[in-house]
Amino acid sequence: MSGKIMNKLTTALLVVVVLFAVSCTKEEPDKIEAVKDRKTLPGLSSTKITTVISDSGITRYRIYTDKWEIYDRSADPYWEFTKGLHFERFAENLSINATFTSNYARYYDRKRLWEFKGKVRAINLEGVMFETEILYWDESQDRIFSDKFIRVTRPTMIITGVGFEADQSLSKWRILNPQGPIYIDEK
Repeated sequence: MSGKIMNKLTTALLVVVVLFAVSCTKEEPDKIEAVKDRKTLPGLSSTKITTVISDSGITRYRIYTDKWEIYDRSADPYWEFTKGLHFERFAENLSINATFTSNYARYYDRKRLWEFKGKVRAINLEGVMFETEILYWDESQDRIFSDKFIRVTRPTMIITGVGFEADQSLSKWRILNPQGPIYIDEK
């Protein structure tokens, strides 16, 4: 036999011996600890969720999020949207006429209370934009509110302040402690 063939056979035999030796070790597989407290884990975890809501066969709303977890066994059950939440409202011609977005959201199931955090931005049906870092929506009282700084952008002015209250459609709203100049149209 030639030297090249002998080297190939030796290398092949060495590989077989090493693989056999590795496969015969009695190493135990890693054990996973049992879940000790089910209340701290989500009962449902989903990613890349998009849903549409229709009324009388007409698409009215679209909601989407990159991550949704439901903590149904917690002492105070809640839904968590750690990657944010985005909501769009459609007119009859399917153009978007109102939006809402935040970097984080949590919904307390029993209280019917939403908590939105991080670059919260809403645009109502009149085109008025609301921007804050924390906003709450109490479904049971049809009320939206915040105790943080808020910026309200209207077509003719920008109003800022601390504290905010509104109905759930954001059509009737008020800033509790306005800041800066406020211009009033005398008409």
